[in-house]
Amino acid sequence: MREVAGLLVRVEGLAPWLQVGSRVELLTQGGATRAEVVAFAGGLAEAMAFGPLEGVGPGTVARLAPQQGLAVSAGWLGRVVDPLGQPLDGLGPLPPGGQPMALRAPPPNAGTRARLGPRLNLGVRALDSFATCRRGQRLGLFAASGVGKSTLLSMLARGADCDVCVLALVGERGRELREFIEDDLGPDGMARSVVVCATSDSPPLLRREAAHAAMAVAEHFAAQGQHVLLLMDSVTRFAMALREIGLAAGEPPATRGYTPSVFAELPRLLERAGPREQGNPGCITGLFTVLVEGDDHDEPVADAVRGILDGHVVLDRHIGERGRYPAIDVLRSLSRTVPGCLGAEEAALMRRARALLALQAEMADLVRLGAYRAGTDAAVDEALRLAPRIEAFLAQRKDETGTVESAFAALAEAMEDDHG
Repeated sequence: MREVAGLLVRVEGLAPWLQVGSRVELLTQGGATRAEVVAFAGGLAEAMAFGPLEGVGPGTVARLAPQQGLAVSAGWLGRVVDPLGQPLDGLGPLPPGGQPMALRAPPPNAGTRARLGPRLNLGVRALDSFATCRRGQRLGLFAASGVGKSTLLSMLARGADCDVCVLALVGERGRELREFIEDDLGPDGMARSVVVCATSDSPPLLRREAAHAAMAVAEHFAAQGQHVLLLMDSVTRFAMALREIGLAAGEPPATRGYTPSVFAELPRLLERAGPREQGNPGCITGLFTVLVEGDDHDEPVADAVRGILDGHVVLDRHIGERGRYPAIDVLRSLSRTVPGCLGAEEAALMRRARALLALQAEMADLVRLGAYRAGTDAAVDEALRLAPRIEAFLAQRKDETGTVESAFAALAEAMEDDHG
């Protein structure tokens, strides 16, 4: 090894056998540190390490390391692993599987990919009625920090109709892992789940790899014909890790400091979720959280992800401050597959509920100021009468669950007009 510069180590002598993405091992007195080649410059391979660089310096021996996949098995259910497939829960070694899953697998061929499946019970009334999903759909959850995003994910992990749940915790606070597993997910949710975690203090390569590793685990179970629910928190921290890697490799910062490779990598990851090839009944339904800085829903990562996915759900801080959880803003949330999974009566009921909420929001300031008199407009009177009932319907405890059918039945009951 020639030198260490910031997050990079520059390796000489191995360049003819290396390419971008190749793995090397840096041999120190404390053991071997694995690194990945991210660039080449001046005849040297530039690599970033998966662990701390203490003990690494000029003269450190570097050797080729084998490309490794994840040997996933059914024994991984109920376990917490790191992006390299090592257990984090202290429950002993992971049972090995058969053929290792590649971390960088291409998405299914677009021309032979199966279509979306039947509608999916997510177990959250606001989503089942206003942003109804289908099996194999990819949905974005857009929220600022502290708006109940993790709690919503736990509701989905416990209540959604799926065979296996894979959770990717990318850049999470270390103290929150056990809290999320024990308090939010619970034993029932954990029993059918695999959690892949890289905490915020992990090197950027490890945080990036957490997203790819979780996708590889989901692909393993989907290849067996199972319906997999993939929950990733968050795509934004995945993009931040990519930015750190790109800047260290010498890429120019583009939009708000994000490097061009970030926006090339996002679709390569997200397109791997969804239905499999025709003939394979398995699929991956993906829900990906996006952190919106300062409630700016047009920031670069949010804008790019919204254009790739099949719908978006917005969590609003002001709704949470009013005490209604989950704090989903149904007027700003959209599922692009709704026309294909709702009956005529359900679609009409959902449109009417949206119209009532929109009219109530439009008139809220006038009502607050006393500038509107009851009886002036029958449509406004109806909206002011029924909107609070719809808001009460949208509120849900985290231990409640249900189906699309029960959600629409409860919505219809809430909208029964006693004055009509």
